[in-house]
Amino acid sequence: MTDLSKQLAALRSGIDELDSELVSLLARRAELTTRVGQIKAETGMPVYVPEREKELIASRRAEAEQAGVSPDLTEDLLRRIMRESYHTQNNRYRCINPAIEQVVVVGGAGALGKVFVSLFEKSGYQVAVVEKDDWDSELAKVAFARADLVLVAVPITITEGVIARLNNLPAHCVLADITSVKEKPLNAMLATHNGPVVGLHPMFGPDAPGMIKQVVVVCDGRGEGKYQWLVEQMKTWGATIHRSTAQEHDQAMAFIQVMRHFNTFVYGAHLQGEGPDLETLTVFSSPIYRLELAMVGRLFAQSPQLYADIIYNNPDNFALLRRFHERFGKALTLLDNGDKQEFINEFNRIGEWFGDYARKCLVDSKQLLLKADDDEMLRKS
Repeated sequence: MTDLSKQLAALRSGIDELDSELVSLLARRAELTTRVGQIKAETGMPVYVPEREKELIASRRAEAEQAGVSPDLTEDLLRRIMRESYHTQNNRYRCINPAIEQVVVVGGAGALGKVFVSLFEKSGYQVAVVEKDDWDSELAKVAFARADLVLVAVPITITEGVIARLNNLPAHCVLADITSVKEKPLNAMLATHNGPVVGLHPMFGPDAPGMIKQVVVVCDGRGEGKYQWLVEQMKTWGATIHRSTAQEHDQAMAFIQVMRHFNTFVYGAHLQGEGPDLETLTVFSSPIYRLELAMVGRLFAQSPQLYADIIYNNPDNFALLRRFHERFGKALTLLDNGDKQEFINEFNRIGEWFGDYARKCLVDSKQLLLKADDDEMLRKS
């Protein structure tokens, strides 16, 4: 072995030792964060405290800079470590309202319904799950009769029909839903139940590990003071609450969900029709294009019924899709006419409309793309 080889082996051995020390440090940190989680559960403090995280990141970045270490690297490591620690803290949560005797989740055996059932149970609430075959059972009747909260977590197409059957709940009972559209379900709940009513939309899928750093839209219906405990409970679970009217919510969802899902559907249909080899495409793709392709693939790995329900639920959104189609056609006309300058002019006009947001996206997306490149995410193996 040459001297250089020996030096290299010694250096690698030193790196291995340091890596092992890092693992030990992570284990010690996990023990501390677990204890923090226990204290938070006892006191009702939320798992995620944005101010605390912001201060910690800023402090560690400053220390890194003084030590000659990349602040960006330090922040990346800390954010990944903290994300893991949040999930080690969520085994138990404080029960915000111990007076609640019964929570009923209609559709609690479904994907997103299970998430709520788990969160309520981790907070010490008595939870009953009612499915379509349970309606006429004695257990369901008893559960509804003593319910303090009934949460409707069923597919969009049957939500209003299910709500219509909940016309005999106790007067004090909070009636809520977690459907991705809000105006029709909220109106249905207000018409069916004279007690407190609130519309919720968790802005995450059932594959999320919980509510930590997730947004939940709250559309007030009736008796806000009677369901404020539920809002506070979701904050304890780590959620960020955004209040909105049902109309504002549904208008936003037309762009966020309906248009994006339909566009992705068409993109996928075009790929399927053209028939390229998908694995080969990933080889030729930079991280941004692999991620874009992954978003298309992700859609078709999920329930077609779910996305059909979202798109077809509100025919008013069809006009938005038709306008999108018209604009696509106008863009093709620029190509047909060979009008490259007008394409550039239009590009600039759109960029001006996006303004500072476009520049922020350019900066923020770099970290995401670096992560995708480091792990060779979604690349052909």
